[in-house]
Amino acid sequence: MILISACLCGIDCKYDGGSNRHPLFVEMLRAGKVIPVCPEQLGGLTTPREPAEICGGAGEQVLSGQARVINRLGCDVSAAFLRGAEQTLKIAQAVNPSLIILKSRSPSCGVGRVYDGSFSSRFKSGNGVTAALLKAHGFDIIDDEAYLKQEIKN
Repeated sequence: MILISACLCGIDCKYDGGSNRHPLFVEMLRAGKVIPVCPEQLGGLTTPREPAEICGGAGEQVLSGQARVINRLGCDVSAAFLRGAEQTLKIAQAVNPSLIILKSRSPSCGVGRVYDGSFSSRFKSGNGVTAALLKAHGFDIIDDEAYLKQEIKN
């Protein structure tokens, strides 16, 4: 079984109320091959919601209290991102997925790079809060873009 960011399966849980629907992931959901999760909703955030970015580091630093997740209005939403990461970890531990596919660049799900905290569409190295927590617990994680590149090669 694969755990996957719900937005990739066409579930409208993105900050703007939309999704990041991709036909391959929708088909995987229809075939019962994936379990969709949205850490931000699991953390108690509404949909739609203000976009948020990590300021002062990346997900690893949010986990240790050295960085914060701030929304575009300047509100600290770190607690919700941490709750969502913890709930996603509980699901992952219960399911023990063979792989976790997360949405690239997201402050929750980004793997390897995330938005830089300036709300100017620039990136920095690091993981989102949920990705960082799942990696710290040894789960095999890939972002959607890397997964799709692998699928094209195969």
